[in-house]
Amino acid sequence: MFKDNNKSKTLGAFLKSRRNRLQPEQAGFNRSYGQRRTPGLRREEVATLAGVSATYYTWLEQGREITASKDIIENIAKALQLTPDERKHLLHLWNPNETTANASSPILLNPQWHNIIQQLSYPSFISNDRCEVLAWNNAANELIIDFSSLADSERVMIRILFVDPELRLRMVNWEEFAMYSVAVFRTYYDKHLDDPWFAETVMALSEESLEFAAMWELYNIEHKKVNRVLFQLPDTIATAYDINSTSILSDNSDLHVCIYTPVLEEDNGLS
Repeated sequence: MFKDNNKSKTLGAFLKSRRNRLQPEQAGFNRSYGQRRTPGLRREEVATLAGVSATYYTWLEQGREITASKDIIENIAKALQLTPDERKHLLHLWNPNETTANASSPILLNPQWHNIIQQLSYPSFISNDRCEVLAWNNAANELIIDFSSLADSERVMIRILFVDPELRLRMVNWEEFAMYSVAVFRTYYDKHLDDPWFAETVMALSEESLEFAAMWELYNIEHKKVNRVLFQLPDTIATAYDINSTSILSDNSDLHVCIYTPVLEEDNGLS
């Protein structure tokens, strides 16, 4: 059984978003067969591809607390042509033995990490699943944004990305990076369903930024990976950086060390 109704509702919303995205032709159905009033596949078509009844699949999308085996979830993932990251996310939402993460507690970062970050020559910072920046070095202040000048409540990377005009000007591939960042943040959101901070932040940021609201509605899912970003500071040429993210142990939160490593000129695709 799905013991967490909030989690099963989220699973249903995720399934619906992936069904609406998948076009009939991609799944082997003729678009001209019957009048279509909604985008993507019909529920009945997903059910047929997954080998379950239309009623059963409908109940899953509605977030009802029903029994679903791993095999059924895997078949639905194949029917919806999920990416590896999306499949992993679906299994996380389904897993009856995996509860949602507890509401985040205030982070007390070991002072040792502040010293380590400061010693790095490349732009670097430490953040948590909320994308709150907890420690950073001077190089990050110079390249990304002056974190030192921000209040704690403002030092949230997903928000900075959308509301800071200076960062947008210096980030050449802003839209591409923003899409990726929202997709990663969505995985954190669904992971922390019991933390009201996430819903409050999404609601506030959706009001501040129509672009964020539109990207959020797509319900894209990605896990952190090495990602490339291009920066062009005033009176300089554009420079590519690979963002390498490493998780570190913490008693009450998942923490990530993000290091912006300059890409060699012959590899950056700018020459």
